[in-house]
Amino acid sequence: MVVQFAFHIIILMIVGLIYPLASAQNIITTQSGCDYYSCGIGIPYPFGIGDPKCYADKWFEIECRNTSQGEIPYLKSLNLEVTSIDDSNSKVNIMNPVFSWNCKSKDSRPIIDLKGSPFVFSKDDNKFTAIGCNKIAFLQSNGSQVSGCVSVCDEYDNEQVNNNIDFGSDGCLGRFCCQTSLPEYLSEFNVTLENLSNRSVSDECSHALIATEYWYRVPFGNSYEYRSFRDLDVSYVPAVLDWVILNSSMKVDHAGANCTIVPSSLYRPSGWRCECSLGAYGDPYITGGCVAISGFFDTNSQARKRAIVGVLSSIGSIILFFVLWLLHKVVRKRMIKKRKEKFFKKNGGLLLQQRMSSGEVNVDQTILFSLKELEKATDNFNTNRVLGKGGQGTVYKGMLVDGRIVAVKKFKVEGKVEEFINEFVILSQINHRNVVRLLGCCLETEIPLLVYEFIPNGNLFEYLHDENEVLPMTWDMRLRIATEIAGALFYLHSLTSQPIYHRDIKSTNILLDEKYRAKVADFGASRIVSIEATHLTTVVQGTFGYLDPEYFQTSQLTEKSDVYSFGVVLVELLTGKKPISSTISEETKSLASYFVQSMEENRLFDIIDKRVTMEGDKEHIIAVANLGNRCLELNGRKRPTMKEVTLELEEIRRLDRKSNAQQNPEEIELAGIQDYQPWAEYSTSNSLTTLSSATLSRDTDIMHILPLK
Repeated sequence: MVVQFAFHIIILMIVGLIYPLASAQNIITTQSGCDYYSCGIGIPYPFGIGDPKCYADKWFEIECRNTSQGEIPYLKSLNLEVTSIDDSNSKVNIMNPVFSWNCKSKDSRPIIDLKGSPFVFSKDDNKFTAIGCNKIAFLQSNGSQVSGCVSVCDEYDNEQVNNNIDFGSDGCLGRFCCQTSLPEYLSEFNVTLENLSNRSVSDECSHALIATEYWYRVPFGNSYEYRSFRDLDVSYVPAVLDWVILNSSMKVDHAGANCTIVPSSLYRPSGWRCECSLGAYGDPYITGGCVAISGFFDTNSQARKRAIVGVLSSIGSIILFFVLWLLHKVVRKRMIKKRKEKFFKKNGGLLLQQRMSSGEVNVDQTILFSLKELEKATDNFNTNRVLGKGGQGTVYKGMLVDGRIVAVKKFKVEGKVEEFINEFVILSQINHRNVVRLLGCCLETEIPLLVYEFIPNGNLFEYLHDENEVLPMTWDMRLRIATEIAGALFYLHSLTSQPIYHRDIKSTNILLDEKYRAKVADFGASRIVSIEATHLTTVVQGTFGYLDPEYFQTSQLTEKSDVYSFGVVLVELLTGKKPISSTISEETKSLASYFVQSMEENRLFDIIDKRVTMEGDKEHIIAVANLGNRCLELNGRKRPTMKEVTLELEEIRRLDRKSNAQQNPEEIELAGIQDYQPWAEYSTSNSLTTLSSATLSRDTDIMHILPLK
């Protein structure tokens, strides 16, 4: 692009040097008695205005039309506005209509048809552009699809398009908008726009058009500014047409001109395209239009010397141009750096650096990633790398330079930056084997990016509700996963420097690692409270089916809100049913309500998963069910703490393994190797329904037996 731009500048310089040499020759640009300058533009032959002798044929007739903006030139035969004519390159610049969808009064489906005319859309100077979210735009000609492109947005992008976000500095590369090239000799086209399958459908205003390649770039000093979506408040955009002289239109005087035959295409007959020979200047399409430059080939002439000086001046101008270009690169790089610094400060980077330097954040474990690193890791946030989307953002799979596989999350920050930074600081210190580890963040973008360890086996919801014949969900696995989740929540509630309430515990937020161990994830909605506080008043947030009814009614978030959500997950593991399901009775489609009702009516084993019934001991299943029922108490005070839940589940697991070992003595050693018992020291009760009060009331420091990595 830079070389092409430099070439154009050189041509303009040479023309500026040569033209004065030929000006004295009275160059002819129009037929005798015809006006060259009219309607605000130069009109060289074969174009013309007024008398038919002033233009080659009807296709080249220019008509001046009175408008509110003054006289505007139009190609009369095609009803297209003309902005300039370049006879030396056989090009004419026009204003091309825009295709619009769902744009209220601005909806437009223009008919573009140049068939049979000497004009086609220039392949080199135009691009097909589509603007909108999650759209496939097809360019059609003669009833066939000849080109197309795809524009992709996520939910956040879609909101930004509606808010008139600017084009990116790299142009249309598939996000918000897309571009593609034109086929050869395009003279007739139509556009169709379809929603991208398997993606959220955007019914917002969308556009498609053929325009000059950089129509969205506006010159600004030595650089460019980029149009925003609000500039699409127009119905026409600049485009370039190539043209030829049809064989039947005129005979070209070859004196001083080089003319070539342009073969016919599907919609355009063959014709002539001319240019003045070397050493001549003027209009090659008019008799005597090319005038030899006096003394051009005379090495001893003053004109030749002037030409040499001109060439040397051009070389100097080229050097000056590249100096200016390098200066532009430096300024642009500085602007990008300042933009990153702006986002870094906006996202609380300075505050985070202070806390890192003060030792509040473990610098060895938490990294401030650069945007360049994460773009390379995720292939520029390719849509093929999307792992999932949620209310807090979009998660991409990536690979760092050192080979580590990570999950990169585009986080949507709500509220004050200090709250986000405070949450990040706390999470950066968590080192629990059943909590997804936060590796670092990037604050150089408008939306902060969080980087987590990658968990390969999906989430609990998928594994539990989608049949897995290779590794089915056994009773032992369900009990182990429930215990791991409970232990992680106990850690967050009681053993961090400040209590953390997750606020959105659900099976989709429980990930499974390579050994199918549970990992609590997605802390986007979590809240940090002081040790002295008994509750936190917040705007209600959570997932229907898992949301604590008491929290929903009072807006007071407590640790018991997570207990209720865990109870739903526990019941989900017991029954194999979804938290909200059409298979549950019409009276109660909520799994929690249905489970509590079944317990009250003594119908527990009517809803327990068949595999659980077959594999689990009846007393153990009842003990887990009773625990789940207590977690689902409507009165939060009656629910157990996560410490009590964890100890009780560990006790049930211990007795369950002991029972299995007695039935299968050969598995005793294997069970001892595979199952780590972090709470064995406290699981001393032989009762399945209750634990000893002494065990539950111990005030012993148990940090040394936490399941930490």
